[in-house]
Amino acid sequence: MSRPFVKPAMTIAQQIAHLQAQGMTVSDVPRAQHWLRHVSYYRLSAYWLPFEHPKGQAGPRFIAGTDLDTVIALYEFDRHLRLLVLAAIERIEVAIRGSWAYALAHTGGPHSYLDASLYSDRRIFHENLSRLAREVGTSPETYIDHYRRTYDDPAMPPVWMVAEMMSFGQLSRWYSSLADRALRNRIAQPLGLPEAVLVPLLKHLSTVRNSCAHHARLWNRGFLIRMKLPIKPAPLAATLQPPAGAAPARLYNSLVLVRYLLTQVDPASGWPIDLKALLATHPTGDLPAMGFPPGWAQRPLWL
Repeated sequence: MSRPFVKPAMTIAQQIAHLQAQGMTVSDVPRAQHWLRHVSYYRLSAYWLPFEHPKGQAGPRFIAGTDLDTVIALYEFDRHLRLLVLAAIERIEVAIRGSWAYALAHTGGPHSYLDASLYSDRRIFHENLSRLAREVGTSPETYIDHYRRTYDDPAMPPVWMVAEMMSFGQLSRWYSSLADRALRNRIAQPLGLPEAVLVPLLKHLSTVRNSCAHHARLWNRGFLIRMKLPIKPAPLAATLQPPAGAAPARLYNSLVLVRYLLTQVDPASGWPIDLKALLATHPTGDLPAMGFPPGWAQRPLWL
């Protein structure tokens, strides 16, 4: 049986009236109009979900006392959180790009990444290479254009050039598909983690990074691509929070591992201070929704 979509589009005035009818307080109508016009009803709707009664419950949609101003404050908190996390992942991403390129260049030369024998699955290697070759062929980057105009053998640029132009997700796939565990560990060593931890972590951080870059909700999101939690070094293991069963991973452990990686690639970073200052501004104080355990601030990496 088909289920046609029949919801009509609402004007901004109708959107405000609808929210009020469902039990949300809109204390400043001009401000509400501004936010609905410049952010949108649908984007903000992700931030009022925590204030809704369970579906099917009789009565108003929203919990008593829900105010649009609180929803907006939560949106702004999340926006600042995304920017802070993205800035940290940038440092980590740059470090892994450099380590991957350096290790491969010194394994078999500037173009050793094109050696299919280095990879555990030839099909995945050729998929990765085809995707990368298409991007090289259309790249507007000056250094790629210079290589195309100057050299024709091989057609692909050296590893240190492609490391700079591929996406974080691509880099994660190239790294994880390397067959030699010792080579993967050599790439992981400057980041202070074994490859068995870094491989799934990079896949996870790629998802987190994309959420930040595409302005998606971050603060209470559950992540289906999980990490492998390390058991050492001891301060890191003691700061992490064991996952609750098979539920989607929450943000807390992601932030712990970002914090740890920053100690390796940017030891002087003030990121932990900035993060704690931002967390103190959470509009409702609901840090458990992000996976933060009680007493988290007293765990070793946050001290």
